[in-house]
Amino acid sequence: MTEPYAHGLLDVGDGHRVYWEECGNPAGRPAVVLHGGPGSGCTAAHRELFDPVLYRIVLLDQRGCGRSTPRVLDHHADLSANHTSALVGDLERLREDRGIGRWLVLGGSWGSTLGLAYAQAHPDRVTAMVLTSVALLRPADDDWLYGGGAGRFFPEAWAEFSAPAPAATGAAEVFDAYHRLLHDPDPAVRDAAVAAWCSWEAATLSLHPDPHADDAFADPRFAATLVRLSLHYFRHGGWLADDQLLRDAGRLHGIPGVLVAGRGDVQTPVRAAWELARAWPDARLVVVDGGHASTEGSVAAALRHATTTFAG
Repeated sequence: MTEPYAHGLLDVGDGHRVYWEECGNPAGRPAVVLHGGPGSGCTAAHRELFDPVLYRIVLLDQRGCGRSTPRVLDHHADLSANHTSALVGDLERLREDRGIGRWLVLGGSWGSTLGLAYAQAHPDRVTAMVLTSVALLRPADDDWLYGGGAGRFFPEAWAEFSAPAPAATGAAEVFDAYHRLLHDPDPAVRDAAVAAWCSWEAATLSLHPDPHADDAFADPRFAATLVRLSLHYFRHGGWLADDQLLRDAGRLHGIPGVLVAGRGDVQTPVRAAWELARAWPDARLVVVDGGHASTEGSVAAALRHATTTFAG
C-alpha cells in the first residue's frame, strides 16, 4: 500500500510545476510530508513513516528539485521565484487541488522549517505536526553548522569545507565564498564546490561515523540541486526574521505536535527542538539515540510511533 496510487505535476505559477504523489489509504487521515535540504526531494523511505492503512499520505518535491520542473542543476538556473513564501503557497495549492480540508504535517530538517512556516501561516489547515531535526534557521544556527561550531567535532572535515573562506568568522562569509564558486565560469570549479559541500553534509550527519553517508550524494544531479538550493535558501536566511519561528510559536496554539530529536544530531542539535517545545506547549519533545537522518533507526521509529498515535 505504500506504492503511489496517484501522482502528477501541479502548475503552481512562476513557470514551476511541482511533482506530487499519494499513497496509503485514500480514505485515511490526510498527511503531507515535507522533505529536507532544501532540494533533497521526497523518497520512498518517507512513505514508511506512516501506517498506510491509517493514512492518506501526500508527498511532493518542492520547487526546483526531484521530479518538479524546472530543476535547478547549474549556475544559469533562475531562482527568483524559489523562496519560502512561494513554497508555503504551493502547499496550499496542493491541498486544495487534492480536495483536502486539513492535514497532518510531517517534516525533517529544512522540512521542519517549512512546516513551521506553513502552520504559522495556515494554522486552521493543520491537524497535528510531527517534526524532526528541528531547524529554526537563525543566524546562530547557521554559524553553528556553517561557521565553525560543528567543526570542533569534525576538524578535518571542517578544514576542507572552509578552505574557500579560511578567514571566515561566520556562516555568511562561507556562504558568499561558495556562492562565488558555484557561479565560476569553470565547470570543474563548480563541481569541486558541490563535492566539498556534500562531503561536509555527509560528515556531520551524526556523531557516529557512517561509512555509507557519502552514498546519498553519489548522484551528481542530486548533489548539484541540493547544494544550489540549500545555499540559495541559507544565504537569504530562509526569508525569515531572526527567531521568527520561535516568536510566532503562539500561532500553533491548539495544534498538537511531536518533536523528535536525535541526541547525536550534529547538524541540528537538540537545543532547537527543546526551545521550540518550551514556546509551543502543545508540543512534546522526544529525544532518541540517533542522528540527523529521519528515515532510519530510532528517529524513524519515533516518527512512525508519533504518526500512528495521532491517527488514534
